[in-house]
Amino acid sequence: MNDHVKVLVIEDHPIVRDGCQRIFNRRPDIEMAEAISAAAGLAKNREFAPDVIVLDVALPDATGFDIIPELLADNARAKVIIFSMYEAPSFVTSALEKGAKGYITKNDEPNAILKAIDKVRTGAVYLGHAVAQHLAMANLAAINDPLHELSERERLILGLLGDGKSMTEISVELSLGYKTIANSVSVIKQKLRIPTSSALIKFAVELKAKT
Repeated sequence: MNDHVKVLVIEDHPIVRDGCQRIFNRRPDIEMAEAISAAAGLAKNREFAPDVIVLDVALPDATGFDIIPELLADNARAKVIIFSMYEAPSFVTSALEKGAKGYITKNDEPNAILKAIDKVRTGAVYLGHAVAQHLAMANLAAINDPLHELSERERLILGLLGDGKSMTEISVELSLGYKTIANSVSVIKQKLRIPTSSALIKFAVELKAKT
């Protein structure tokens, strides 16, 4: 395994990117490049050819889940680590199904990102402490994931509703039209068999509290 590690961070928040750079500066073997959107990340992946891609879920022009296949198609040797605020087992499962090799959250301790990079480079899967706990608890309890019928974007919208964001705020954050968000919320209600928007918001908040 090459001692020099090229890491691409695809993340739209400058504070998070700066935090990653500060952590990577502890390791002289890590060279970091960055991108602030899905489109920029795809272009930088082709140009930089990273060994590891640290990928946010909520990008301004797409979800991180959406671009995993294209990232790997352009750079098959890259190992993708999802770096997200979301800890729900459905998000972790979806990421791994798309081809990610790691999943850590922004609540994990700072060294988790270094541990994840080292682990996935060996070909193994790395899950941060929080998501590993949630997956273990879900499997132990044999609880059916209520979100299994939702798409990645619908899960993301539900998570943002659970954060207390309005549909207008969600449309701005995801760079999608208000009508698109409203239609997605209607679909989510149908899939989850929740009759009203207020009941959906209550469900989203309760789900967030549990995860």
